[in-house]
Amino acid sequence: MTIQVFGHKSPDTDSTGSPIIWAWYLSQIKGTPAEPRLLGEPNTEAAFVLKRWNLDKPQIIDRVEPGAPVVIVDTNNPAELPDAINEADIQGIIDHHKLVGGLETKGPIDITIRPLACTATIMYELIGDYIAQMPTGIKGAMLSCILSDTLEFRSPTTTQTDTAIAWALAKDLGVDIPSYAAELFAAKSDVSAFSEAELLRMDSKEYLVAGKQFRISVLETTAPGQVLERKDALIAAMGPVAQEDGADQVLLFVIDILNEEATLLVPNDLVKSVAEKSFGAAVTGDTVVLPGIMSRKKQIIPNLTL
Repeated sequence: MTIQVFGHKSPDTDSTGSPIIWAWYLSQIKGTPAEPRLLGEPNTEAAFVLKRWNLDKPQIIDRVEPGAPVVIVDTNNPAELPDAINEADIQGIIDHHKLVGGLETKGPIDITIRPLACTATIMYELIGDYIAQMPTGIKGAMLSCILSDTLEFRSPTTTQTDTAIAWALAKDLGVDIPSYAAELFAAKSDVSAFSEAELLRMDSKEYLVAGKQFRISVLETTAPGQVLERKDALIAAMGPVAQEDGADQVLLFVIDILNEEATLLVPNDLVKSVAEKSFGAAVTGDTVVLPGIMSRKKQIIPNLTL
């Protein structure tokens, strides 16, 4: 059976590109039939990457058949995967997030979880010399994943490994990193076509903090004003989105890539308490700026408290 390779729901660039990369490796190098899949529409940046590098958009799925062979990339969190994921035949996991727990496999599997900024960086290391056989478009996706996840090396999750591999890929592709990253972030920043509910779910993950279920959303942008001018409508949408998704509260962090700071929307006393206790912030209105906060994985999630 063909192995399905997919990342998390609400796919960003890494969860769009990494399935393509690994499915190519399994099929073309390992001789194991594999195809990439997506668990939702790719975000605007990921869609730009597919078009820029002439890559077909993977098939979108919302469920996996019992016993179907799968490889999971860019997550190990069951909440970010199809509901019946443990009924599938999970054959591998490649990820760069903390171990959450809850996945169940049919037998021993290959698991690679490394403290790097990007899943594609891990794949570069795993693929090794076979990178030389990789098509240009897939190398372009790999570079895009790294630049996206590191915010062009601004994110505190960035390692020297991520940086070195990105520069090696850029040299191979003849790409100027600053210019290309600007194109990526411009595509990411164009959110005009999305409703408030869609923005709250666009790059969002669920975490339990002190008994409260939070939907923790980030919007990374070089034009934060375009998001913040919709502040009132976004705050109004938080309650319905939380209720529909079975969460107690939505936390929205608007990440200003160029100024390297986050603005947290503060709709109520619960979020005010989170901001004050988690980040030592002084909250006086319905937003609070958090200097230096760029990474949900390294700076937001580990610090959340009530």
